[in-house]
Amino acid sequence: MSGRLIAGLGLRPGTSEADILACLDEALAIAGLSHESTSRLATLSSRMGEPGLNAAAASRGAELVCVPDEALKGFEAACATRSTRIASLYGVGSVAEAAALAAAGPGGTLVQPRIATARVTCALARSAGSETPTP
Repeated sequence: MSGRLIAGLGLRPGTSEADILACLDEALAIAGLSHESTSRLATLSSRMGEPGLNAAAASRGAELVCVPDEALKGFEAACATRSTRIASLYGVGSVAEAAALAAAGPGGTLVQPRIATARVTCALARSAGSETPTP
């Protein structure tokens, strides 16, 4: 399968590395990609300083991609799931799905819709080619 695999994440402030990785691993397993590593973890700009997120990216050797809140809105139509609460906050039904698609770049496709645990949401997207620009 060509293209890079990107995990889009939505998380509550103070979420631990273990909680983030557990949700990521669950999404990978559901998608049948449990042995494939993600090249990027993407989330909201406002979450980039989260210690758990930074630790999760470091432990997986993944690039952490910052997606500006306003950039998420361009992916509303491509989102498979919709949270009314998240839509009222960010203008998009799923932060995880929109962040994954934004980081996947033009032609990226959603390969695993958002799954949710108590503190984290995760969705997976694949880029159209082997190299993708950072949003």
